[in-house]
Amino acid sequence: MRKWILMVFSAAVAFLVAAQLIPLKRTNPPVETDVSVPDDVNLILRRACYDCHSHETVWPWYSRVAPASWLVVSDVHRARNKLNFSKWDRLDGRHQIKMMKECWQKVSEKEMPPLIYLLAHPDARLTPADRELIHQWSLSEGL
Repeated sequence: MRKWILMVFSAAVAFLVAAQLIPLKRTNPPVETDVSVPDDVNLILRRACYDCHSHETVWPWYSRVAPASWLVVSDVHRARNKLNFSKWDRLDGRHQIKMMKECWQKVSEKEMPPLIYLLAHPDARLTPADRELIHQWSLSEGL
C-alpha cells in the first residue's frame, strides 16, 4: 500500500513539475481606448473589473503556477473576448449600450465579479453604493 501511495505521489509531483513547462499567453496588449465614465465609476471598474475585462491585467504570482495559471489565463482571455474596456471605442453606440445592459445585469445579480475572483481579491467586492453608482451611470447612458 505504501509503495502505491508513493508512486501516485511521485506521479502527481512529476505532472505538476512538467505542467510548469507549458507556456501560456499572459499578455497586456496596448490599450486602444478606455471607456468614458465618471471618475467614481472608473475607480470601481478598475478595482473590480479591469483585471479580467481590459488590457491592464495585473497578473498575480499564481498566474505563473500550473494548474492555477490555466484557470486564470483562460478566464482573462474569455472575459476580454466578452467585454474589453480597452477596446470600448471599437463598439458602435448600440453595441456599447447592449454591453452595458449585460454588465449591469451581471452586477445587479451579483454574478460579477465572480466569487472565485473575490476569494483572491476581496478589495474587488462591490458594495451596495458601488452597485448604485454603476446603475446610475448605466441609466445616464440611455439604458
